[in-house]
Amino acid sequence: MALLTGWASFLVAVATIGCIYGLLTLGLNVHYGYTGLLNFGHVAFFAAGAYASAIVTMPPPSTVTNASYELWLNLPMPLGFPVSLAAAALVGGVLAFLIGLTSVRLGTHYLAIATFALAGVFSDVLVNEAWLTNGSFGMNSVPKPGRAGLTADEWQLAYLAFAALSLLVTYLVLERLVNAPFGRLLKGVRESEAAAKTLGKDTNAVKLKSFVIGGMIAGFAGGVYAHYLGSVVTAQFVPHVTFTVYAAMLLGGAASNTGAVVGAFLVVAFEESTRFITTLYNWIQSTLPDALSGVLPALFGPLPNNPSFIPSMRFVVIGVLFVLVIRYRPEGLFGDPAEIQALGEEED
Repeated sequence: MALLTGWASFLVAVATIGCIYGLLTLGLNVHYGYTGLLNFGHVAFFAAGAYASAIVTMPPPSTVTNASYELWLNLPMPLGFPVSLAAAALVGGVLAFLIGLTSVRLGTHYLAIATFALAGVFSDVLVNEAWLTNGSFGMNSVPKPGRAGLTADEWQLAYLAFAALSLLVTYLVLERLVNAPFGRLLKGVRESEAAAKTLGKDTNAVKLKSFVIGGMIAGFAGGVYAHYLGSVVTAQFVPHVTFTVYAAMLLGGAASNTGAVVGAFLVVAFEESTRFITTLYNWIQSTLPDALSGVLPALFGPLPNNPSFIPSMRFVVIGVLFVLVIRYRPEGLFGDPAEIQALGEEED
């Protein structure tokens, strides 16, 4: 008997993706919100974690269609699941360390350009090193832990519970971290790197540690994402992901872990719900009386008969939302105006 039908199944899926994006946003918040690092390559750590989880648990290529990868560990589920996620966090942190070594010394805007470029390089590596990643075909048989013993609906609910627990634990750890001396040091570097240096602090080392922590969280999120979807393809890890996470962080409030989580859920809910705009528009028009049937087309015009129209408009609306938040409420829903002022002063 199906436990989830219709909208219930949709809401569970949206909530699971929201938890994953909540993890991603918490990682970015460590970089930008607490340390002032303008990282435009956050999606690279997400991708690194996802591919690491896939490689650790994928079966031999002889059992997978269109598979040509040469490295797999085939760890059994569910015992291999924690190992897979640990590998995802580790690889995300290592990649962040390597990128951070060459970029955290740069100023704000140069750092943004450098991280964006390095993320592009990493994306090209994922596509071209087919022996490791199966190239543009991706890795499409990533095991789903516990799926064999559960129905589809039971597994969806169980994985949502796991994703929510992961988000909660990460949130609590970060709350403790940012309120500890190390967290105050991060804010000190963000607000005045020169002042931190006069106190004898190695600011580059502090920024690198922040970069690694955020990268590990993003890598872990990638691992959770890979096992949820059961596939990892390079087309999933595009720059749009980074800017969606930025929109979530700024909407909720930079330097606020609560804001990061709430912003992630709001942005994911908006992105997913707008998939049904065309269906909703046509349904409303079909239910109107004949006398009012021309009202919607008169107000909004007919929707273009183009499957890419709605996805494109979602990007436009998120971009407009991004601008409006920065312009009229830069502290976001849960942010502290003093924190945002400190960020602005550091950028100046």
